[in-house]
Amino acid sequence: MARGGGRAVRRNGAIVVTRGEHGMSDVVRIIDTTIRDGQQSLWALNMRTGVMLTALERLDQAGYEAIEFIVPAAQIKKSLRDLNEDIFQWLRLGVKRASRTQLRLHGGYRTGIGKVPESIGKLLVQKVIDSGITHARISDPWNDFDTLREEHDTMRAMGMESVINLIYSISPRHTDDYFIGRVRKAAAMKPYRLCFKDVGGLLTPDRLAVLLPLVQEAAGDIPIEFHNHCNNGMGPYNAVEAARMGIRHIHTAVPPLANGSSQPSVFGVVRNLRALGHDVPLDFAPLEEVSEFLTRIARRDGLPVGQPVEYDHTIYSHQIPGGMISNLAFQLAKVGMADRLDATREEAGQVRADLGYPIMVTPLSQFVGTQAAINVITGTRYGQVTDEIIGYALGWWGREALEHIDSDVRDRILDRPRARQLAAHVFEEPTLQEIRAKFGQGLTDEELITRFYVDADAVEQMRRLPEPQAEPLHGSSLVDIVERLARIEGRREVSFGAGGLSIRLRGGTA
Repeated sequence: MARGGGRAVRRNGAIVVTRGEHGMSDVVRIIDTTIRDGQQSLWALNMRTGVMLTALERLDQAGYEAIEFIVPAAQIKKSLRDLNEDIFQWLRLGVKRASRTQLRLHGGYRTGIGKVPESIGKLLVQKVIDSGITHARISDPWNDFDTLREEHDTMRAMGMESVINLIYSISPRHTDDYFIGRVRKAAAMKPYRLCFKDVGGLLTPDRLAVLLPLVQEAAGDIPIEFHNHCNNGMGPYNAVEAARMGIRHIHTAVPPLANGSSQPSVFGVVRNLRALGHDVPLDFAPLEEVSEFLTRIARRDGLPVGQPVEYDHTIYSHQIPGGMISNLAFQLAKVGMADRLDATREEAGQVRADLGYPIMVTPLSQFVGTQAAINVITGTRYGQVTDEIIGYALGWWGREALEHIDSDVRDRILDRPRARQLAAHVFEEPTLQEIRAKFGQGLTDEELITRFYVDADAVEQMRRLPEPQAEPLHGSSLVDIVERLARIEGRREVSFGAGGLSIRLRGGTA
């Protein structure tokens, strides 16, 4: 790695860390993921705009190199349907809260789940650029950088520089030679940076020691970031090991949105790096405020608090990302099969093998996990399949799917009327002018985008929403008590008394 960082190289079978330009190899910069991947991994994107505004203002004061800020393609529908909020309000208000730190978009203009015209996806990216955000971290779920090149080059022409993910996975296909070849293709695009991404929390120190020097060598002079999850309990140690091997840009999150299936805690990683002699220019004081604030919000709203996890070797058989496990458990519970979660995880490993070992990342991981649950629920493998799995077998989700899927499984998936119906479908790529002509000229850009990512009703919903207000940093104990009492279900009247304080809430009529 160059541009001010050291690198790990193999010399006579040993790993040697070399110094970067100007002797700067001891400086490690931190990228924050709290309000993006942290809350996506642990809170299923249920952090409200008012909470994000307050957290971001303090994160901006800490001295991060960058803050991952928004993943709009995933948040648009989630925010409107579940939180009754408009993600574009977060975009407008949030950028005003961060005056010191680079904010980042997560993702490009090609959507993960569902098919949206690229003209709409590009309009969404343009709205982010117009807000002042000019860096993104982008992926192809197959590490297919021949396919990703067009998106990277188009976004650069639009004014957005990209950090390109190299996604780690384990299977008979994902060998050292596989990763070396893929990273060379990614580096050939001359992106802003590469990011070595362990989305499943699968890396071990031994595997990292072998693979990371090969990735660094193949990357040439392109700087590398390290992004990992903590699913196997080794995430914090791996982050520090990556720095020891020359990586100088590391992703962390602030508790309670660290650990678990999220990124390592910024506090632990930075303390360890400093103990090893690294200079990490970061101020803990505002981050401790953020941590206390988010912990209070988690307690108030009944949201999970990330905890370090014990090593569990079963994750290597199914490789389901941590954020998906709770969704699978919910699906099974709805049909009275909550006790079949372990069977579903085991089935996911088989489905992944049948499909040609896709990397367990959005949207491919959702396809695998959902189909595994269906197989377990119905008791028949591929007796019922989702439209997404049919599309996968038709090649809609990447050319590698067709190259590596088991031929007998593919025949079984496609041998049904629904598959023949979908095979005849033609995906149109209308221009913005054609879309506006169809839906009317009265829609703003944000309303037009929402119309495609959600539906027509969502446009009316977003028009009625008030501007969100930032949550108080320290809150009010009285307000917290009232909010908790108000969420108690199945009671017409709830009362609370302590000392000279008495509160009584009474439910009204419909």
